Amino acid sequence: MTSKVRSRLAVLVVLAAVAALLAWALSVVLNRSGDPQAQMKQAMSPQLIEKGAYLARAGDCVACHTSHDGGKPFAGGLGIASPIGTIYSTNITPDASTGIGNWTYGDFERAMRRGIGHDGSALYPAMPYPSYAKVSDQDLEALYAYFMKGVAPVAQANKANDIPWPLSIRWPLAYWRTLFSPLPADEGVAEAAAQSELQRGAYLVQGLGHCGSCHTPRALTMQEKGLDESAGGYLTGAELNGWAVPALRGMPHWSQQQIVDYLGSGRNSVASVAGEMKDVIANSTSHMSDADLQAMAVYLKSLEGGKAPAYQHQPQRSEGTTAKLTAAKGLNLGERLYVDNCGACHFVSGEGAPEVFPRLDGASVVNADNPAALIHVILAGAQTPSTERAPSVLPMPGFAERMDDAEVAELATFLRQGWSNHAAAVTAAQVSDVRAELQHGH
Repeated sequence: MTSKVRSRLAVLVVLAAVAALLAWALSVVLNRSGDPQAQMKQAMSPQLIEKGAYLARAGDCVACHTSHDGGKPFAGGLGIASPIGTIYSTNITPDASTGIGNWTYGDFERAMRRGIGHDGSALYPAMPYPSYAKVSDQDLEALYAYFMKGVAPVAQANKANDIPWPLSIRWPLAYWRTLFSPLPADEGVAEAAAQSELQRGAYLVQGLGHCGSCHTPRALTMQEKGLDESAGGYLTGAELNGWAVPALRGMPHWSQQQIVDYLGSGRNSVASVAGEMKDVIANSTSHMSDADLQAMAVYLKSLEGGKAPAYQHQPQRSEGTTAKLTAAKGLNLGERLYVDNCGACHFVSGEGAPEVFPRLDGASVVNADNPAALIHVILAGAQTPSTERAPSVLPMPGFAERMDDAEVAELATFLRQGWSNHAAAVTAAQVSDVRAELQHGH
């Protein structure tokens, strides 16, 4: 290597180091958004703490900040899978040494709405701060009051994230946040949220409810393709851990009351909850007021521009399947498996029983492009949560021990192509993949 080449390489190294230093310095500036010394404007009263408890339910904070292996509420430790590795939720109890007990209101506000940690570092967007940016000052103060005075402190150290270097470097997240997360809304939000049922519903769905975190597709850079109805991709459905997450725009096959019933109890006249939405119902929406559930339903029904549903009811096809199952002659393997294992609850009509057994003719989980969720339910079963509005638990058994992969594939294919359903067939290989995931605890 000549001295001229070495000199050029040295210059390039120096320039790269300077550029990296400048980029880091700018990220520090970006992480100074908000005031860590900001104080609450409302008095820390029992009423404010009670309001905060309700809002924490609306935000389902306990779901992510509580370990599923017997962890104490809000003490963190839940592993959240991401494309870059596993992120562990943090302790948000008021413990002074391991939780947020020493946080000012300003620290809390910056973390919730700006994605900036107590130490000034950028937070991973596993924390839905792009949605929480819509939360009003008044509601955020109530949440702070609740977590400081209404939650029991738990001394539990935070777990280190399992993210390899250099992906574990956080300061570039300041740029992600600047590009994809809005600044906190001004206090006009609080007034607008009280003006009409529609606006209240939008405030809850877009903000604390952070429904878009699961129901909105994400770009390659992992931001949601829209944070409100102004974006065409908002709430158009996505995929989460192998489950097809349905679109929520307009929800043409459900009435407003069916949405309210589902959110309030985990079941309605045509469907029952399964998958990760079960925890949302159990921890969050089932504890919300009828007025807020109605507002959310009004907002979701108001949305337009969702993709046309793949399912269209065809009476002749549905009646044909019902007649064949009733006669029980010339049945293929999938049809026989249905009659023997499913018909007693879901009936030959595939209509199920309102508020008890979900309807299969037209069900989104049956007609989804990806059949993994349907396969999961067949193998592992499901059960509704016990809620105040619907205390009884309705279980469906799993058939993993009773059926092999080929049989599950045949049953799932019948479900996806019987009655008016017309989704693609399921293969034994697809069943094998889901079975393997279940065996590994996913």
